[in-house]
Amino acid sequence: MKLGYTILYVADVRASVQFYEQAFGLTLKFMDESASFAELDTGSTSLAFCSRALLQQLGKTPAAPQLKAPCFEIALVTEDVPAAMARAVGAGAQALQEPQRMEWGQTVAYVADPEGFTVELCTPMG
Repeated sequence: MKLGYTILYVADVRASVQFYEQAFGLTLKFMDESASFAELDTGSTSLAFCSRALLQQLGKTPAAPQLKAPCFEIALVTEDVPAAMARAVGAGAQALQEPQRMEWGQTVAYVADPEGFTVELCTPMG
């Protein structure tokens, strides 16, 4: 098996796609006609967005993320974490942690997207 995509449940798919395009330079791979589902190209996988309204129509009860109590994060790998963080904050992300060099050698920073999802910006491992 391989990971195909991760789906974030959001209030506004179109706004989330626009933010991720501006903040992280990702490109649109697919968006349905109703803008209830979209995928961004991230390389070998996709980052997808589905509207919470669509999920409610399907009988599910999705919750909005809680910035103070995150249950997961997505990580975007880059060679230049400080520049990536500056770009993200300039596009509307909230800075959560400035870039830090970790004991295992990786540089890591954290931002929150406008929906409240935690995004790790990090250098490649190894």
